[in-house]
Amino acid sequence: QVQLVESGGGLVQPGGSLRLSCAASGSIFSINAMGWYRQAPGEQRELVATITRGGSAEYADSVKGRFTISRDNAKNTVYLQMNSLKPEDTAVYYCNANAVVVVAAGYKYLEVWGQGTLVTASS
Repeated sequence: QVQLVESGGGLVQPGGSLRLSCAASGSIFSINAMGWYRQAPGEQRELVATITRGGSAEYADSVKGRFTISRDNAKNTVYLQMNSLKPEDTAVYYCNANAVVVVAAGYKYLEVWGQGTLVTASS
């Protein structure tokens, strides 16, 4: 199958920056869209940004101009550069990938989630 491992979360002061990484591993044939979602306490999970295999990105209005999503297809890794962080950005951030995996009968499509990494923007 496929595993996603996130890293880079932590505590930062408002106005600061963090860079999240998410590396996929396993019986991967290819990965199509990848993305970042977040969930604040008591809130539903929401989309932050997505990126296609070709590099086309989309962002939630709340992060446009502050966050940048990118990916390295050779490393099956997606990144989220977060600048000008605000207290309302505080949440657990989850990586998501739509993968094509190799199985005994050929290939199958999987949607995979990471375990989440906590980002806290607070003074």
